[in-house]
Amino acid sequence: MNAQTPTRAALGALSLGLVLALAAGFVTAGQSPNARYDRAAELAPGERERVVGHRSGVTVVTVQRGDMRGLSGELVAFRPNGTVLYQTERHSSYWDVDPSPRGDRTVTYVASKWLNESVCGGGPLLSDRGDCRRNVVERLNLTTGERTRLYSHRMEGGRWHDVDVINDTHILVGDIGNEAVFLVNTSSGIREWTWTAESELPITSGGSYDKDWVHINDVELLDDGRVMVDLRNQDQVAFLNRSRGIVANWTLGGENDYSVLREQHNPDYIPESAGGPAVVVADSENDRIVEYQRQNGGWNRTWTWTDERMQWPRDADRLPNGHTLVTDTIGDRVFEVNRRGEIVWRLPVDRAYEAERLGTGDESAGGPSAASAGIRSHRGTTVDGPVDRFEEAVRSAVPVGVQNALLGYFFPWWMGFYDVLAVFALAGVLLVWGSLELWWAVSLPASASLGADALPSLRSVLVLTALAVIGYAASVIASLM
Repeated sequence: MNAQTPTRAALGALSLGLVLALAAGFVTAGQSPNARYDRAAELAPGERERVVGHRSGVTVVTVQRGDMRGLSGELVAFRPNGTVLYQTERHSSYWDVDPSPRGDRTVTYVASKWLNESVCGGGPLLSDRGDCRRNVVERLNLTTGERTRLYSHRMEGGRWHDVDVINDTHILVGDIGNEAVFLVNTSSGIREWTWTAESELPITSGGSYDKDWVHINDVELLDDGRVMVDLRNQDQVAFLNRSRGIVANWTLGGENDYSVLREQHNPDYIPESAGGPAVVVADSENDRIVEYQRQNGGWNRTWTWTDERMQWPRDADRLPNGHTLVTDTIGDRVFEVNRRGEIVWRLPVDRAYEAERLGTGDESAGGPSAASAGIRSHRGTTVDGPVDRFEEAVRSAVPVGVQNALLGYFFPWWMGFYDVLAVFALAGVLLVWGSLELWWAVSLPASASLGADALPSLRSVLVLTALAVIGYAASVIASLM
């Protein structure tokens, strides 16, 4: 036995242990809940399987998955009795979904589909990102499966997360790719009104100006004619006068003022008639749902909901009974909390983006404000015990945006905190082992290592694997910073 054998044995045992831990995590997690819903949708009426608890009204959920080539998004709807009403994976990603006035089980959704790069002309942007998509707005009858294309647009380098259907011929679009909001006549294709972020926001704000500067992920036409628009990367919700632009002193939040909002999603406006003006919003990178009430010319936070599991929530709808329907993307769940802050209904979903309860109005349109209805806040349990403190310490050392991007796009749904930690630990062990093997190969005489074999094939594979794993992980992390 040479001097390197104990070190190799220790590193091998540690690597095997980490691999077994990951395998155990995969096995114990079981199948994705989405896979169960996919199969349940194919069952005959007499064989319907109840997959979630009873709830009044149909609940519709959109799933983004990774928003990458080769992956399909999903739209799935559940009957009040807990069985699957409808399921489809026709498009690459599904985003906003709203009830349609065309029927009590009819919805309008926004989705995007990846296209071959040649379809978009192979411009300079595509050479950098390979990002060619078709954004579609479609009406869907959940009972019959009949789809009607209301509008579509092919574009390079962007997608739409939200539209507001105004009437049979007009929709309001939040255009992430062009950092704009526009009203389009779907019959003629003419854009009758457009607001661009460039016209009012400094280009030094938000994200990278040439990549994902504002990320307009939500728009809403208010009854008074103003447009509420979510400026995610500026940590703000703004109100637009369609003639004069951003309404002074109405903007909620401020860039990098994370005590108010941090890269939020899907704000819903609650009008004065329902106890507002108020805005309920998924405060995504603060891992909470919040509501702000308009008081004395400013915004005051009147409600907060979070728990120890919540991570990257991206939708919250206030229901007419005062409950709130929440979509927790990395928490892999959609759930409903009552006025006391208790979870009264839950649905496991892998990487959900948005949820809608039909029969309750569009998003939060039928719900009261927290202040007027006496809805209680809930802030979860405090960190307790060495295991919780360890996890909290690790999470606090990693930027929230990096955590959410890795868990939301890079790692599979079944991986929790310790699974991800095991992946990085395994990569680190392989890096150390590979580096030692290289060092031994070049610095020690053949007789001091493994005799005639200067670099056995096993060690060659190990070195190459270690370098590939670390290089790939580093490139992914760098692209997310």
